[in-house]
Amino acid sequence: MKLTTRSHYSVKALLDISLQPNYGPTSVKAIAKRQNLPAPYLEKLLIELRRAKIVRSVRGAQGGYQLLEKPENISLGQILAAIGETIEPLAKHQPDPDQAEDWVTFNLWQRLHEKLQEALYSISLADLYYDARSWKAAQGEATSFVV
Repeated sequence: MKLTTRSHYSVKALLDISLQPNYGPTSVKAIAKRQNLPAPYLEKLLIELRRAKIVRSVRGAQGGYQLLEKPENISLGQILAAIGETIEPLAKHQPDPDQAEDWVTFNLWQRLHEKLQEALYSISLADLYYDARSWKAAQGEATSFVV
C-alpha cells in the first residue's frame, strides 16, 4: 500500500473544513493558505470529493466547500475511495494452486487487506480532529491549529 500526496492533501483539506463553524463553507484559497497547499491542485481534489458527495460547493462571496455529513460520519476509507486511492494487494495476481507458498502468501495479503480496509473505514474525520486537538494540547498550544 502506498498513499500519495492526493491522500494527504485531501484528508488535510477535509479536516480543515471540519474545523469551520458548521463545517464550512470555506474557500479553496483559505484552506490552501491555512494548510500550505497548492490551491489549483486542492481545487481538483475538492471537485472529486464533491462528486463523491463528501462535500458540496456553495456559491457566493461567503461560499466555498462544506461537508455534507458530520465529521463522525465521514471515514478515512470514504475519502481515499473518493479520490481514487486504492490499497489493493496484488490486484492482478492469481495464486498458483501447485505452490503452497504462493497460496499462503496470497491469502496473507488478502487478510491484511481486509484488516486495513476495516481500519480505514472505522477511522472518522472526527477521530482525526480529536487526535489533532490532543496533540496540540500536549504541546501546550491553543486548539486553533493547522493540520
